[in-house]
Amino acid sequence: MNIAERVKNILLKPKSEWQIIASETTTTGELYRSYIIPLAAIGPIASIIGMSLVGISMPFMGTYHVPLSMSIAHAVVSYTLTLISVYVVSLIINALAPTFSGEKDGIQALKVAAYSSTAAWLAGIFALIPVLSLLGLVGLYSLYLLYLGLPMLMKAPQEKALIYTVVVVISAIVIFFIVGAISNVFISYPSSTMHMPGMPGIR
Repeated sequence: MNIAERVKNILLKPKSEWQIIASETTTTGELYRSYIIPLAAIGPIASIIGMSLVGISMPFMGTYHVPLSMSIAHAVVSYTLTLISVYVVSLIINALAPTFSGEKDGIQALKVAAYSSTAAWLAGIFALIPVLSLLGLVGLYSLYLLYLGLPMLMKAPQEKALIYTVVVVISAIVIFFIVGAISNVFISYPSSTMHMPGMPGIR
C-alpha cells in the first residue's frame, strides 16, 4: 500500500476507496507501521515547531515560546496516547457492531479507526502556526469518512450507519478529551499577573 495514494484516495474518493480497503488483508502491526504511526506523528511534530519556534500569541503579552523540553514532552505523550487511542476506538467500533446489526471483526474495526482519522491527522499540520489552529477544524471531515466506512467494513445496515457513527464519535470525543487533558499537563503558560512582555520566553 502506497501511503500517499491511500491518503489521496480516502480524502478525494472515499466511497470507492473504502471498498478497496474492505477487501484488503492486513495485520494490526502492518497497519500501525505503514499508516497509523507516520500519519499520527504529523500533529505532535508540528506542535513542537509551532509552540517552541514560532510561538503562541497571547493577548496583551506578546508571543510566548514554550520551552523546547516542555513542547517535546507534550508531543511525545500526545503521540503515544493517540496511538493507543486509535486501538481503543477500534475496540469500541468492534464491540458495538452487533448492536447495530453489524459483524464483529477486529482488523476491519482498526481499519475504520485508522483510515477515518486521516483528515484529522493531516489537519495537525496547522499546529505549525498556532494562530491558525482553528483551521484544524477541516479535520472534521474525518467524521464523514467514519460515516462512510463503518457500515461498509463492519457490515452494518446503511439505515443504522448514522446512529452507529454518532455513538462511536461520542466515545472517541471522550477518549481524545482525556488524551488532550493528560498531554496539556506538560504545558504551562505564563500568568498575566506574574509575567510581562520582555520577560524570558515572551517577546
